[in-house]
Amino acid sequence: ILSSSSNTTTFHPDTFFLVGIPGLEDFHVWISLPFCSVYLVALLGNATILLIIWSERTLREPMFYFLAILSVIDLALSSTSVPRMLGIFWFGAHNIGFGACVAQMFLIHTFTGMESVVLLAMAFDRYVAICAPLHYTTVLTPRVQAGIGVVIIMSPMVLMLPILYLTHRLPFCEARIIAHSYCEHMGIAKLACANIRINAIYGLFVASFLVMDLTLVGISYMCILRAVFLLPSRDARHKALSTCGSHVGVMCVFYTPCLFSYLTHRFGQKIPRYVHILVANLYVVIPPALNPIIYGVRTKQIRDRVVHVLTSKMFSDCKSPC
Repeated sequence: ILSSSSNTTTFHPDTFFLVGIPGLEDFHVWISLPFCSVYLVALLGNATILLIIWSERTLREPMFYFLAILSVIDLALSSTSVPRMLGIFWFGAHNIGFGACVAQMFLIHTFTGMESVVLLAMAFDRYVAICAPLHYTTVLTPRVQAGIGVVIIMSPMVLMLPILYLTHRLPFCEARIIAHSYCEHMGIAKLACANIRINAIYGLFVASFLVMDLTLVGISYMCILRAVFLLPSRDARHKALSTCGSHVGVMCVFYTPCLFSYLTHRFGQKIPRYVHILVANLYVVIPPALNPIIYGVRTKQIRDRVVHVLTSKMFSDCKSPC
C-alpha cells in the first residue's frame, strides 16, 4: 500500500461500488421488471432445451450438441450478471468485493467469448448441412464435434487470462465507483491511478476476435443463402430462408450491443452513460432469452417434443380425478 498526503493507493481494494444505471437511479425498480422477466424466460427456456436434448435419444446430431452447449453458456452468462444487477435495483446491494468483482468480470467476458464461438460453430454446422449435405456426417464426426467443443470452452478462457493479470497489477485510488451494473474490464481499469494503455489495447485485441467471428458467420450465411437460392423447391427455399433469417436476427441482437459496449469505452465519450450501460445489459439478458425460442422452438424435433410433453401432461391431468 502506497500513501500520500492527498489519497491512498492500493492494488487490491476491499470493495467497489456498482452504481447500477447512472442517471436512472430513480427508475431502477421499474427497469428491473423487464430484466427480471426476461431472465426468468432465459432460465426456463434454456433449462427446457437441455432437458429435452438430454432425455430424447434421437436428438444426437451435431446441431443439438452445439445447441446444448449454447444453452449452458446462456444460463451461465445471464446468471453471472443478472442476479447482481437485480440486487442493486431491488436491495441497494451496490458494494462488491475486489475478488468477486474480478471474478465476475472474467466470467462475463469469458462466457461472452464462448457464446461468440458457439454461434460461429452453429453457423458452420448449417453451412455444411445446406451446402454439402452429402458430406455432413463425414465432416462433423464425433471427434470433430469434441474438438470444436474444446475450442469453444478453452479459447475464450485462454484469451481472457491476461485480463486477470492486467487488472491485478493496477493500483486504485480512493474513487472506487464503477458506473455500471456489473463488473467489466474497462469499467474497472478506468478507476486505476496508472496508465491503462495496455488494458485498452488488449481490450481492442479481444474485441477483434468478436469481429472476426462475426465476419466468418457472415461469410457462412452468404454461402448458405447462395445455396438456398439454387434449391429447386420453393417451399425448401422459404423454410431455409426463414430459419437463416431467425438465426441472423439472434446473432445481430448478440453482436451489436456486445461490440457497442466494447467500443464505446474507447471511442464513445459523447454517448450518454445510461445509454451505454443499458445497451451493455442487453447482450447478457436478451440473447439468452431469445436463443431457446429461435434455435429451439423453431427446430421441428424440439418443437414436436415440447408439444408432446405438454399434451401428455394435459391429458394425464384430465384423466386424474378432481
